[in-house]
Amino acid sequence: MSRPEVLVVRTGLANLAAVRAGLERAGFRARTSASPRALERAARVVLPGVGAFGPAMAELVRHGLDESLRARIAADRPTLAICLGLQLLCARSAESPGVAGLGLVRAPVLRLGGARVPHLGWNRLEAPPGARVLTSGLVYYANSYALRRAPRGFLAAWTEHGQPFVGALERGNLVACQFHPELSGTHGCALFRRALGARGRAPC
Repeated sequence: MSRPEVLVVRTGLANLAAVRAGLERAGFRARTSASPRALERAARVVLPGVGAFGPAMAELVRHGLDESLRARIAADRPTLAICLGLQLLCARSAESPGVAGLGLVRAPVLRLGGARVPHLGWNRLEAPPGARVLTSGLVYYANSYALRRAPRGFLAAWTEHGQPFVGALERGNLVACQFHPELSGTHGCALFRRALGARGRAPC
């Protein structure tokens, strides 16, 4: 059986090796690109992210990837955003005041409070009823900022670290994870498959 291809967006601010390795373990063939045209044509896309909101958004705009991502998500094509990738979908972040995000998620990204920051390690994700992709379980986080309320129109999974925050979002063929599925063992492997449509394959 041929492996389905996934395009991983090259933002210059992500651990692409870990994301690609996670996708390969899940049975995909991963390639990276910073081409808007390639992003528009790809059957499956992953938007990863590590680092700060402002520089990451600047890289998307510099390569013309911001408009391609907006168009892709508006067309409800399979797209998975990871960690900072989720935050870039939002209109703004407290990490980089004055910098506009993609504006696809109408809720602000705020700094975590009430516990040690950054939030590093395994934590419990509680998935909502009716989710197609998101499931409850232990997942791996590395974040200092997050959504503290669920945006309208999305199913939201929750995690507690000093206070509740959104651990992941789901709407149609868009899935966005504040956690790192590539570092979350069999839970993350299975999420890759559900989010990106790898059907007919053995469990992770």
